[in-house]
Amino acid sequence: MAELFITAEGKAEKEERLRFLKNVKRPEVLEKLKIARDFGDLSENSEYDAAKKEQSIVETEISSIEETLRKATIITEDKVTMDTVGVGNFVTVYDSDFKEEDTYKVVGIIESDPDKNYVSNESPIGMALLDKRVGDEVTVETPGGSVKMKILKIF
Repeated sequence: MAELFITAEGKAEKEERLRFLKNVKRPEVLEKLKIARDFGDLSENSEYDAAKKEQSIVETEISSIEETLRKATIITEDKVTMDTVGVGNFVTVYDSDFKEEDTYKVVGIIESDPDKNYVSNESPIGMALLDKRVGDEVTVETPGGSVKMKILKIF
């Protein structure tokens, strides 16, 4: 199993989500269960069934986040270097096929977000960029074919 990485920023987001689930969502669901139980016969109580399902979803997410935080290696700013690309770096590349620059942040898989150009260290782009230096050229194998990129900046 690959090592699980999370940036300090990602850790803070996960911790905030965990606080919300434990302090807001869990009590809301428990209140829904209490109200639904008061309706009587649980065997034909759709409100109770819905609340139990919601409780299951919330508890599963809580467990998942706790497990992630327990297992993940936290990438703090002092662990991020500017010499080579690693988890936590932003990288500006020149895509020779599209003749344009793109900037990516290399993150662990749990933080990847294509909308923000956050690429996982386990993705084709992330793996191709890891341990490379400014000026290095990489070829990324994607489902759409090979893409050539040159690293312009690491920050």
